[in-house]
Amino acid sequence: MQKILFLTNIPSPYRVDFFNELGKMCELTVCYERESAGDRDTRWHGNNAINYTAHFTKAKHVGADKTIGFDLIREIKKVKFDHLIISGYASPSVMLAITYCRIFRIPYAIEGDGGFFKVEKGIKRILKKFLLCGAQSHFTTCQEYTFYLLSLGISKDKINKYPFTSLKEQDIVTAPASDDEKHALRTGLGITEDRVVLSVGQFIYRKGFDVLINAAKGFPDGTGTYIIGGIPGAEYIEQKERLGLESVHFVDFKSKDELKKWYRAADVFVLPTREDIWGLVINEAMAQGLPVVTTDKCIAGLELVDDSNGAIVPTESVDDIVENVSKILSDEQLMHSMSVNSIKKIREYTIEKMAEKHRTVFEEL
Repeated sequence: MQKILFLTNIPSPYRVDFFNELGKMCELTVCYERESAGDRDTRWHGNNAINYTAHFTKAKHVGADKTIGFDLIREIKKVKFDHLIISGYASPSVMLAITYCRIFRIPYAIEGDGGFFKVEKGIKRILKKFLLCGAQSHFTTCQEYTFYLLSLGISKDKINKYPFTSLKEQDIVTAPASDDEKHALRTGLGITEDRVVLSVGQFIYRKGFDVLINAAKGFPDGTGTYIIGGIPGAEYIEQKERLGLESVHFVDFKSKDELKKWYRAADVFVLPTREDIWGLVINEAMAQGLPVVTTDKCIAGLELVDDSNGAIVPTESVDDIVENVSKILSDEQLMHSMSVNSIKKIREYTIEKMAEKHRTVFEEL
């Protein structure tokens, strides 16, 4: 059985699930830079290492989920492995680890979760080429990142696209919720409106919830807009009150299992993000059979959403959100077909398939 060393930042829940699945296929050791991220609700983190060995560094914390120190290098020197995979390259500790690998000619692969990239110039471009071009293989989630790697001169045959997800096969429903099921769920959740628009994420500017609140003014009568993500900042509460929107509701943080009920009870999922390097809530909404409306700055949207299961709109565009949400809510047949197509598309994005793709690449290296 192959021995794999994986270096990553924090034990996010989807990563833990992925590592437990990958650990069934190899002898896996995961070294985390930190035990948690400083900008996340503590209820979001996970560390249930069942099928792999987890190590945590003691390096100095830098930013929300990065460190600076030599602990990752010590792990590389200590752990016996056939393949080394490094998640991301922005942390100072990771940069040091990659530099060590390049100096001592230790083969490594780099995994990226997605993102929007610009072709840099000067020192920044030289540094990124040094970090990325030395890898024997790259794991990418999307076309955007693939194009970026190609722009750096990395060979196409070194780039491996994998299905990035937080979902296990069992998390994906077989069919959209019936009217009776939605009614029962809404009763239990205290939802009184005839139609439900749902969004999930942190109450931060980047998520664009202010845009969604403005759009809610134009949604069809009888539509409730529910935003789940913790305690909203004063600016969101003030905006809602100023616009007189009793149909907009802020909901505290919910666990993954609790969220399923909300997804299942909704009619349309909207993520009005100004930028998401992926956006796993898109996967989760599709897994429960929801049409999705999101922006052209959401990688998950660009990879998973088209006019068969939702819409991609420009960032900041209140009118486009209103138009597309209203179109879906006013056409039962369209909403049903989009729901079915979301389920079909997301079946290719499971933790099991994510792990299998990694195993296949390891065998080919």
